Amino acid sequence: MSDRPCIFSFFAGSGLLDLGFETSGFNIVYVNEIFAPFIAAYRHSREVLKMRSPEYGYHHGEAADVTKLIVGKEAQYLQELVKDCRKSHNIIGFIGGPPCPDFSIGGKNRGSLGDNGKLSAAYIELICRNLPDFFLFENVKGLWKTTKHRLFFELLKQQLHEAGYILTERLINAIEYGVPQDRERIILIGFKNNCLQEMKIAFAKKLLSEETFPWNNYILYPQEKVFSYPWCKCEPFKENSLIPCPDGIPEQLTVEYWFRKNNVLKHPNAENCFKPRAGITKFAAIDEGDDSKKSFKRLHRWRYSPTACYGNNEVHLHPYKVRRISVAEALAIQSLPGNFVLPESMSLTNMFKTIGNGVPYLASQALAQTIISFLGNSVKNTLDIPSITTT
Repeated sequence: MSDRPCIFSFFAGSGLLDLGFETSGFNIVYVNEIFAPFIAAYRHSREVLKMRSPEYGYHHGEAADVTKLIVGKEAQYLQELVKDCRKSHNIIGFIGGPPCPDFSIGGKNRGSLGDNGKLSAAYIELICRNLPDFFLFENVKGLWKTTKHRLFFELLKQQLHEAGYILTERLINAIEYGVPQDRERIILIGFKNNCLQEMKIAFAKKLLSEETFPWNNYILYPQEKVFSYPWCKCEPFKENSLIPCPDGIPEQLTVEYWFRKNNVLKHPNAENCFKPRAGITKFAAIDEGDDSKKSFKRLHRWRYSPTACYGNNEVHLHPYKVRRISVAEALAIQSLPGNFVLPESMSLTNMFKTIGNGVPYLASQALAQTIISFLGNSVKNTLDIPSITTT
């Protein structure tokens, strides 16, 4: 038996969450994504990074419809894969972030009745039917904070409790982990009770306390501290201006630091940028750092970005250029390694959509490392961690 934990990934997008788990030592064995352009980008990025393909392959189209993985031949096939994986691996995990517009404050807000909302219920049902040793569920904070959605969330948790899972949850912010972005998400993690009993880990009332589960171990910038720094506000926009980094702020959390770190002007996706014929005058009229409106937010070079969300006509402008940010710059804001590349064959719309949908790399890596810490040294000492260039 191998002590290297295996991951079945659902709603994988282009693999930002998976990449954090891979580089923390987990073995991605199954990838599920219904949208063909995203799965193509997943394959492409891993080829560029020289990372191995999942043992059980990439699944898209009907085979990636999680509602069909609950019943029917697709469900039986997935159960057989999980059973096969258990022959050679001690620990199996499911990870995924179901599409979230139905719970987003700025989205459709249809909740559990929306097409995307139903996918959250389907993912939980998938977990309860296949019983992995642990799972991770990621979604927008609206599912956790909004009263009418919170009831649905609690029902999902009750279903998991009844299936034998011990749970822990937290509203995280990606900036805590070194991501140059203010991005809150609810993370729900569960472990099978027999798995915890074997590890002699104590729990009470089907919950893991924050003292038991090491949520804080990989936090670099606690929220109460990070938002108290004297961050730059707004200043008149001036094309190609030069402004030194001010004192008293963590430069590593700024947009400009990551643009330089990833050498975004030389990145393969540097030229992938929307170039509208109209609106240039409007672009130049917005102050650097003015992100107060729903759309046409201008980033400040020496501040973190608002949430990387590039759909619903939300436009993020370059701090000191008269244009929207490029794909390379958006990837940097998601804290991805400088050699993570999206394929040129992908449409600009899909590039920005998959970036905005993804879990920031450093946040996903920290979550993976937190789980590894919890699982114990016996697992950590046997990990075969792939190496990728991060500059």
